[in-house]
Amino acid sequence: MTHEQYQEAIDWLFIQMPNYQTDGQKAYKPGLDNIIKLCAFFGNPQEKLKCIHIGGTNGKGSSSNMLASVLQEAGYTTGLYNSPHLIDFTERIKINGKNCDQEFVFNFIQKLKKLPENILPSFFEFTTIMAFEYFAQQQVDFAIIEVGLGGRLDSTNIIKPLISAITNVQLDHQNILGDTIEEIAGEKAGIIKPNTPIISGDENELVKDIIREKAARENAHFIDSTLLPTTLTSDLKGNYQQKNIRVVLAMIEELKKLSIKISDEAIEKGLLSVHQNTGFIGRWFEFSKNPLTICDTGHNQAGLEYVFSQLNSIDRHKHVILGFVNDKKIDEVMDLLPENSEFYFAKPSINRGRHPDDYENLLREAKIFYKIFNSVQEAYLSAKERCTNEEMIFIGGSNFVVGEFLEKNLEISK
Repeated sequence: MTHEQYQEAIDWLFIQMPNYQTDGQKAYKPGLDNIIKLCAFFGNPQEKLKCIHIGGTNGKGSSSNMLASVLQEAGYTTGLYNSPHLIDFTERIKINGKNCDQEFVFNFIQKLKKLPENILPSFFEFTTIMAFEYFAQQQVDFAIIEVGLGGRLDSTNIIKPLISAITNVQLDHQNILGDTIEEIAGEKAGIIKPNTPIISGDENELVKDIIREKAARENAHFIDSTLLPTTLTSDLKGNYQQKNIRVVLAMIEELKKLSIKISDEAIEKGLLSVHQNTGFIGRWFEFSKNPLTICDTGHNQAGLEYVFSQLNSIDRHKHVILGFVNDKKIDEVMDLLPENSEFYFAKPSINRGRHPDDYENLLREAKIFYKIFNSVQEAYLSAKERCTNEEMIFIGGSNFVVGEFLEKNLEISK
């Protein structure tokens, strides 16, 4: 198989199977019927795995990568299923930090073409069974599975995990999950399984109560990680990571109760070596020091609030590159924009990307200094030209803005 054949297969997959990340709600297929049929067709590989299930609005990617890093340091072969990818599809499925083998992906896509007609999977459903099959074939010790969207109806919810975690619940994807925190919390709590410990990382008492009540109905032990004091830190920077660290430590405590050996040294080293062990980038990622250039994939109101608050704590003039997708409430973002900044707006180059011309009236009302660009790269090159070494650049607003930026510039920077 050549790289061209692999790329053709991936392109075919994206064309054949609209996916939520690029196409939005029309590509979203709620419910477990398809994934149940798919898993049965492939011999239920998920039943051969020891899974850990991680959901939540923000922080599930960081938490799953931190836990993977710790388990690797403890000597376990660890599968990790995350979404979306930033640069290459194979980032979604990793074992011990190594992206899924391209040949496996190519061959698995050929199997998709031979599926029975009564199975019409979505892109995410197909990717999920691909991860299960890869992890089962490679005989991983543990498979950390990140929820795609919501929880109750998410295709990952077919697994029977050792433990589950919900990092937090915020307003996001309201067009699918519900308009209130209560409704969204109910959907996220759908991953709670009978007699399976559930860790809750949210500080909101209303959210805790919803998760606690569902846990009680399922006879699932409820653990509130916000009560966990710790001084441990991670190489994943961002003030918000402290909350995720507590979720990870609570998961580790529950795993230890299942006689899984994880030393304090593995915990400490694992938390400090996430980038190196798992290849995770995108959360408060320092792309360069001169000028200081930070990317962050935070994209909903709560995520951007954390990120912009941290930006405000840095005493430098800022060049801020932002782009959004169609379902984001941009008026809410305008109220959060960092101070002491000039702004560069661009459309992420996906179907769901929103052109800044659509919301320029909001930019004018915000009384900020801004320019509009045709692409993320054009915006970055303009910011780089204007930015001095005493100033800084920030890139964010969407996974796709960060992915586009890294795809164009990561190799150049190495």
